Amino acid sequence: MAYVSGVNAVDTANAINNAISNIVLVAKPGQSQALVLAKALKAQFPRQTFWATSSLAAELGWNQLPKEQLREKAELVLVLGGDGTLIQAACLLAGRPVPILGVNLGSLGFLTEIAKEEVVGALQRVLAGDAQVDSRMKLSCELYRAGERIFEDQALNDVVVNKGVLARMVEHEAWINGELVAIYKSDGIICSTPTGSTAYCLAAGGPIVHPAVDCLILTPICPHALTQRPIVVTSKHKIRIVLRSEVSDVFLTVDGRGAIPLKSGDWIDIQKADNRVFLVRNPSLSYFGVLHQKLRWGER
Repeated sequence: MAYVSGVNAVDTANAINNAISNIVLVAKPGQSQALVLAKALKAQFPRQTFWATSSLAAELGWNQLPKEQLREKAELVLVLGGDGTLIQAACLLAGRPVPILGVNLGSLGFLTEIAKEEVVGALQRVLAGDAQVDSRMKLSCELYRAGERIFEDQALNDVVVNKGVLARMVEHEAWINGELVAIYKSDGIICSTPTGSTAYCLAAGGPIVHPAVDCLILTPICPHALTQRPIVVTSKHKIRIVLRSEVSDVFLTVDGRGAIPLKSGDWIDIQKADNRVFLVRNPSLSYFGVLHQKLRWGER
């Protein structure tokens, strides 16, 4: 039986413990290691049916399915790549409580904890119902213009309001639960999950937050005032960011996807999403072990 850690684990344990027949592979196009590994896994696990995202399926010569059908078929998602590819896999699932097994073929692999040499054993544990699965919080993001919602999305890592190439600062209002908290004059603002606390948030001077702690982290990017520091609030809080500056090169990105141009007066509402992401853990590596190994955290 799988061990699920994190908030709302009980609600999703049954979905994760069911017998897995359909495995969906996600990888970057043109990655030769992923092609070799995908073929080897399909041959080694003949009782399971392997599917792949369109570009990967085309390279492998497998049947191609639209992402909506892949999402419905998926009982396990196997990521062959790096953290960015894992985030794409979470986006593909669109909130379905399906475990993601991340195999690191990238450079850092903070979320993709399984080395390619360990993938067979890791997959065997998952299929036997003997895997540890972390439950990770997501963010819900809505963009409003002139009172009308024009965009919505969800993030595993972060929601970022950032300026373009011009060397000028931007003013943003930050509201929490309807109360004005600060007016930031900065290069931008990052709102991140605990999972995203070790990504852009950390580079901008934000704190490292253990993923078992559900919260929202608000971090200004290069603020003009040294007194404006990152703030951590509970997952029950709702954050609103309002763009005050008349600047033409300010953008909204969600988990690094796209770049939506913003206008003065636009606001972004951010809160905890009503669904989560489930990551299969490496049993030989704790969260702090990942910090030590991947980020060299705590070294002198």
